[in-house]
This record gives sequence, structure tokens and C-alpha cells, in this order.
Amino acid sequence: MLDSDVALLYGVVTRDINKAVSNNPDKFLDGYIIELSKEQFETLRCNFSTTKLSKRRSLPKCFTEKGLYMLATILKSKQATNATLHIIETFTNMRKLSMDYNEITKKLNEIEKTMKIDQQHQNYNSSRIDEAFELLNQILRDTKDIDKNLIGFRPIK
Repeated sequence: MLDSDVALLYGVVTRDINKAVSNNPDKFLDGYIIELSKEQFETLRCNFSTTKLSKRRSLPKCFTEKGLYMLATILKSKQATNATLHIIETFTNMRKLSMDYNEITKKLNEIEKTMKIDQQHQNYNSSRIDEAFELLNQILRDTKDIDKNLIGFRPIK
């Protein structure tokens, strides 16, 4: 989440969020906060034409799930606590949805493999049936000219 979005949720200004982070560097390890590059920020600004991004003088920070947890230990307001609880629930639901999606994808891949194998077997069986009919037709052609008085298999004309 962008620092400006976190500030809005917590009922503070973005400067307060960034100040809390800079005053507690030991709480924000690598992977807790990601500072966007100029190129990434320009891309974000182009994709989301919002006024809050156009007025920024500094590059925004993005908080990961862990960074939000840590920020919650610093900001102690009731609104910050409630917002953190909702954010945690949202991340939990997203993780569950992701696992469900991965499970569905896995099952679909298994079904696709099974269908391909079944199709290969069907093609193999179909070719074997075609061979059998070809052999039967060959036998019929070969026995067509045999004397009709012979005992044994005779094709019906």
C-alpha cells in the first residue's frame, strides 16, 4: 500500500507516516517498505491520474504486509488500530483466495493432462480400429475370387 493510502486510512498526513518510519529505522527491515524509483512513480502516475500523486515532491513508499504490521506498533491511535485490523483481515483473505486459486489452477492442469492422455488413447484406439477394418476389407478382397465351392468363409455379394 502506498504511504498516502496508509495515511488516509490511519487518519494522519503522509508526512506523519514517513516521519514514523524514519524515526524507527530498526523496525522496518528490507522487504517491509519499498521506495518506488522515479520510473516506477511516473508509470504509477500515468496509470492512475489522481491529484494526490501529482502533488508529491518525494518518491512514495509502499508498505508490504509486514511493514503495515510494524507501522501499527508505532501509530497508537484508535483509528490506526481499527484500520490495521481491517488491513490484516484483508491480507488474510487475499492469501486464502490466492491458495484457493492455486488449488483450482492445479486441478485444472491435472484435468487437462488427463484429457490429453485420453485423447492420445482415443487416437491410438481409433487407428487400431481402422487397421482392423482395413485387414477385414483386405481379407474380403482376397477371398472374392476364390472358388465358391470351397468350404469355409465366403463373402456375401
